[in-house]
Amino acid sequence: MSDTDSTTDTPPSRLGRLLFASGLAALALRNLTNLDGRIAYADAKGVPLPDKLVPASSGLLLGGSIGIGLWKLPKLAAGSIAAFFVGVTPLMHDFWAVDEDSRSEELTSFLQNLTLLGAAIAFFRRASEN
Repeated sequence: MSDTDSTTDTPPSRLGRLLFASGLAALALRNLTNLDGRIAYADAKGVPLPDKLVPASSGLLLGGSIGIGLWKLPKLAAGSIAAFFVGVTPLMHDFWAVDEDSRSEELTSFLQNLTLLGAAIAFFRRASEN
C-alpha cells in the first residue's frame, strides 16, 4: 500500500495514542501530586511565577494527554502538549548551563522532551489532516 492509498480521516493508532497519552498523563499527575517539590525546582531554575506556571503547565499537559488518548479536539490537545514542551524544556533542562555533575541527567531529560515534542507535532499534523 502506498502513502497515497492511506486514509487521512481515521485517527492514528489507538495503541500509539494510548501509550503516548498515558505516559504524559502520568507525568502531569506526578507534577500535580508533588506541586511543592515541582514549584521549588522550577523556582531554583529561575522560572518566573512558578507557583502559577507549574500547576498551569501541568494542567495543560494533562488536558492534552486526555485529548490525544480519546482523540477529542486532537489539534488543541496536541498543541497543548507541544506548548508544554516548548515552554518547559529549555527552562527546566538547560544542560548547557548546569555543572558537570548535573549535565548528563539534564541532557537526557532535554532529549526525551525533544522527542515527545516531535511526537506531539506529528499528532498535530495528523489531526490537521482530518
